[in-house]
Amino acid sequence: MKYRELGNTGLKVSEIGMGCEGFVADEGAHVLELMDAAEETGINCVDLYMPNPRSRSLLGEALKGRREKFILQAHLCTIWKDGQYKRTRKIEEVKRGFEDLLERLQTDFVEIGMVHYVDSMDDWEEVKDGDVMRYAQEMKAQGKIGHIGLSSHNPVVALEAVRSGLIEVLMFSINPCYDLQPASEDCDALWNEKSYEKSLMNMDPDRVKLYEECSRLGVGITVMKAFGGGDLLSETLSPAGKALTPSQCIHYALTRPGVACVLAGVHSVEEIKKSAGYEEASDEEKDYASAFASFPKISWKGHCMYCGHCAPCPKGIDVATVTKFLNLAKAQGGVPETVREHYAVLSHKASECVACGACEKRCPFEVSVIENMRQAKEIFAE
Repeated sequence: MKYRELGNTGLKVSEIGMGCEGFVADEGAHVLELMDAAEETGINCVDLYMPNPRSRSLLGEALKGRREKFILQAHLCTIWKDGQYKRTRKIEEVKRGFEDLLERLQTDFVEIGMVHYVDSMDDWEEVKDGDVMRYAQEMKAQGKIGHIGLSSHNPVVALEAVRSGLIEVLMFSINPCYDLQPASEDCDALWNEKSYEKSLMNMDPDRVKLYEECSRLGVGITVMKAFGGGDLLSETLSPAGKALTPSQCIHYALTRPGVACVLAGVHSVEEIKKSAGYEEASDEEKDYASAFASFPKISWKGHCMYCGHCAPCPKGIDVATVTKFLNLAKAQGGVPETVREHYAVLSHKASECVACGACEKRCPFEVSVIENMRQAKEIFAE
């Protein structure tokens, strides 16, 4: 298992994390074996949105003797009411829900306290200026929350939260079909068949901006919905009209700027091992570019997907990485210090490009690589 820095938190999270869907299946009967499999495969980041009391208690038992091996991303504002999950902003319910979480998990703190499910600007304003954020900050001051996060499906709202400086971690829904859709307060629209009736081209600019801003500001992204609830893995259910593999979906998410961890929604040990198998997959098995280029309904023409098909460069330039730094700089209208520092340590710079065109011939998305290298040379003042 490989590990990445989670933004500026100082936490190192496994590239593959675990969602908590499997914890609630069959009344939590598989919690222990799922945690055993996570430990065995090196998964250390676990998302806990579920408020189900039984699942929380079983997880607490499963964590005994190995709590320090896991980074828990636990959600505020999720409660158990009338035998079912409910999202709340009522501060007394939020407090009771979080206290119940700590008690049942048999722990004094969680590494990440995630403000749950903020998809509208009105909701963000209420959270930002209200009791929920004040409570999260109070818990952080007391050491019961290590870092404050927020989960969202709306790139415009998420960008506001990221720029506010109030959150250090963003849990966001990332997959190649969601990334084509514009911002909406209704997350169901991301998967609505009507949204894919017409041919689609290139990523939604708000999503591009969000990922780049997270990278610039050091807000770590943990990814949900990488498989689109499993639909992307099925040719008949995928809006793209073609099935992808788990490794392709994971690799796509991990190559977005700012992303540290993909939280795979797993229901069994077999599914955990299949997702963790990404680390042993070949470059060909991870390669999503050839699949994307053949999607019948979608085109990414002219848009760099950081897929790496441009390699190898005869001059040794890491074209995809240079392009990523170029895009980060262009998005800011200048070169942020962190981007400049990362660019400076590259073994080979854009100025070494001889415009041979080999990269452009290999690019599945017809990106103007030579022009990008020219711009990078200019922007980074080589």
